[in-house]
Amino acid sequence: MISKFIFDRTWGFLGLLLLWPVMLVVAILIKVKMPGGPVLFTQKRVGRHGRLFTMHKFRSMTVAHHGSSVSVAGEARITPLGATLRRYKLDELPELWDVLIGNMSFVGPRPDVPGYADLLQGEARRILELRPGVTGPASLKYRDEEDLLAKVDNPQEYNDTVIFPDKVRINLYYLNHYSFAKDFQMILCTIFGKKMEYGGELI
Repeated sequence: MISKFIFDRTWGFLGLLLLWPVMLVVAILIKVKMPGGPVLFTQKRVGRHGRLFTMHKFRSMTVAHHGSSVSVAGEARITPLGATLRRYKLDELPELWDVLIGNMSFVGPRPDVPGYADLLQGEARRILELRPGVTGPASLKYRDEEDLLAKVDNPQEYNDTVIFPDKVRINLYYLNHYSFAKDFQMILCTIFGKKMEYGGELI
C-alpha cells in the first residue's frame, strides 16, 4: 500500500498547512464557549498491530462528566458547540497530525479504545493489520450513529451487540478487498456527505 502511505503523508501535511486558520478559529471558539478545560481531547486508542497511540480531537464535551463509552445525540455532556463540531466533523481536524506522523490513515477502521479491541477474536483480529482511519466504510455507514443510538432503550447494549459486530464485518471486507480508488471515493463521500455502493450495500 505504498500509494496509501504517500497519499496519507502528503495530504496530512497539506491539510494541516491549508486548514490551520479553520483550526485556530475552532480552538478560539472552544476557549470562549467551553472554558475551564483543554482545547484538545486526547485519548489512548488501539493502532496498527495493537499498539496504543494518543489520538487528538477538538474537545466537544464538558470536562467533568461520567458518560458511557458510546455517545448519544442530545446528551447533556455534549455542549451545543461540541454538537456542531461533531455534526460537521470539525472536531476531527486535529487527527490530521495523527495521519502525518503515521499513527492513522485517512481511510481505515475507526480506532477503538482498548476494551473494544480486546473483543476482536480469530479472523477479526486481522483488522489490527490496518492503520486506523479518520474515515472508512464503517464510519460512512454509521455516520448518524449518535442519532441511531438515541432511538434505542439501551444504547450501550445496542452498540455492543449490533453496531460493533457489523463494523467488524465491514472492516474485514475493507481489508480483504482494498482499493485505493475506493479510499479516494470514501474521502469524497465523507467531505460532501454522500453515499456510495460498497460491498453490495449502500453506505
